[in-house]
Amino acid sequence: MCDTVVATAESTADGVTIFGKNSDREPNEAHHLLLVPAADHPSGSRVQCTYIEVPQVEHTYAVLLAKPFWLWGGEIGANEHGVVIGNEAVFSKVPAGKKEALLGMDLIRLALERAATAREAVDVIAQLLSEYGQGGVAGFRHKDFYHNSFIIADPHDAWVFETVDRQWVAKQVRGVYTISNGLTIGSEWDLASPGLVEYAVQRGWCKGRDDFHFARCYADFIYTRFSCSGSRRESTSRWLTARQGKITVFDVIDALRDHGRDKRASWHPDTKQADLTVCAHASFGPIRYTQTTGSMVSHLRPDFPTHFVTGTAAPCTSIFKPVWMDTPLPNIGPAPTGVYDAATLFWRHEALHRATLRDYKTMIRLYSDERDMLEDEFVAGALDLAQAPGGERAAFSAKCFARAGDAEARWLARVSAAEVQRRPNRLYTAAWRLRDRQAKMPAVAVTKTV
Repeated sequence: MCDTVVATAESTADGVTIFGKNSDREPNEAHHLLLVPAADHPSGSRVQCTYIEVPQVEHTYAVLLAKPFWLWGGEIGANEHGVVIGNEAVFSKVPAGKKEALLGMDLIRLALERAATAREAVDVIAQLLSEYGQGGVAGFRHKDFYHNSFIIADPHDAWVFETVDRQWVAKQVRGVYTISNGLTIGSEWDLASPGLVEYAVQRGWCKGRDDFHFARCYADFIYTRFSCSGSRRESTSRWLTARQGKITVFDVIDALRDHGRDKRASWHPDTKQADLTVCAHASFGPIRYTQTTGSMVSHLRPDFPTHFVTGTAAPCTSIFKPVWMDTPLPNIGPAPTGVYDAATLFWRHEALHRATLRDYKTMIRLYSDERDMLEDEFVAGALDLAQAPGGERAAFSAKCFARAGDAEARWLARVSAAEVQRRPNRLYTAAWRLRDRQAKMPAVAVTKTV
């Protein structure tokens, strides 16, 4: 389960579009930051996506991906032209394709590599869906199958694009728009696939265009309900809409860290197994088996977009750090896998994250203030440097990643030494012990009670 948001220039404090997304995957499905350079390709060449090959284009743009380690595509990404895309799993009365085709994450990477604007990205995804469809296992250990929705934005434009199999509908966005794991477009849209309404009429979901409502006709009730997509979307939308005209990068980060603003005092990650929050935390059982494994917020200034990434799980335990498309990524170690490796950014942080889960309320207080202070400095400094020479920005980015790593090492020592005040329930603890064993986590990070 995921959440994606956009606030276009009309709604932000500085007149710059801001985009954000939490990527929710399985806890051991390590998140990987990857910068793919622009490239030229021979005529007639093909590109291997996660499952299938498609014809390659003559030139692909440079792309930043925040991706599950095992997939070719990414759940969040940006390109050198300032186009950003995030996807959501959505569920429909139409069964999701099990035959291997393009995954939603493949569609993100292909669109970013081929589109210089958000509108072009809409066309790229629409064409690829028409030709190849979507389908195949989209989960790491769990055999997940789903359709996809997207928010696609650039410095001047934004779209919400929702799909069911090869059917799709798109709507241009002005102001705040947020999506979760449910269809949101109703009876008004700007673009759609041929036969969208007729398909629904043939299946008895509506009588014609006059009573057609995309989400009502196509959405699956059970999966959409149990994903808590309505409450999560309401949370991000309400938070950002209340700040219309003054939204900042910090507001979008706050939206992605939400655990339920009306229940902060009582919330703990082991409570209510059917209660999924925007900052998602895995528990036990068939519903909460995913969590936020990586996040990104993009400040889409037309000349120099700045992207803030965690590269690590749980934005509440992570620090958003700046990167740019025209500078190298800081040293984050080798590509991670589903097994613990302290050489990688994701797994180094995971030791802190899982130690915090021993008693979230107690442990997060030990470092959340310092997290906020560092992050405020990183974000403000990066935005001030947006027009600085590339070397200066690269050095600042590397410094932020290094300082964040040093801070998290201190916090891990602090958290590991602290006594648990509230014991998580046994099923929650057992579920995390199993995940730790599967990932071969070191003992310091094994979820246990004192």
